[in-house]
Amino acid sequence: MKRRDAMEAVYSELERCVVVTIMGAVAAELQSIGHKPNFFYLQHAMGLASSMGLGIALSRPELKVIVFDGDGSILMNLGGLSTLARYRPRNLVHVVFDNESLLSVGGFPTATSTGTDIAGIARAAGVPNTSTVRTLGEFRSAFTDALAADDLATIVAKVEAVGPSGYVTDLSLLENRYQFQRHLTTLSLSSQHPA
Repeated sequence: MKRRDAMEAVYSELERCVVVTIMGAVAAELQSIGHKPNFFYLQHAMGLASSMGLGIALSRPELKVIVFDGDGSILMNLGGLSTLARYRPRNLVHVVFDNESLLSVGGFPTATSTGTDIAGIARAAGVPNTSTVRTLGEFRSAFTDALAADDLATIVAKVEAVGPSGYVTDLSLLENRYQFQRHLTTLSLSSQHPA
């Protein structure tokens, strides 16, 4: 399975969510599928997408938050999994695309290439719903089930170590930040004053 294909398979579900991605291939590929103001590409902060998603999920419990992460990133911040489990935001779905390499910075192998099990670590940390998927059908099913479950979930999607020709988005970091902030503010206002 390719990461881009997996994101395309659930893209229609993302419109009603807030989406945080880690840097590199994940961000570049999601933007190439089609940018939306509810997408925040967390550039230059490897390992912190789950932390950013947690903060949003806790402060905005009425929103469904999706985090698109990578194996290299989550391995840099394994403590993030125990923090997710401790606070257990029921509105957060954490997807880890595991290509067993640091593809965006040269393709060096990660610990998952020698047996580290991210879903197993998340489970041991206390994340209530964890799974590892290897096909597009399994990914789509796990993602849909996690959205419907209304509980914290970590889905590890084993993907091929292939990526885009470039690993940066063409949306400036500041513009993405302000656009995302305006979107969250608009959601706050619309929930206070329903039409």
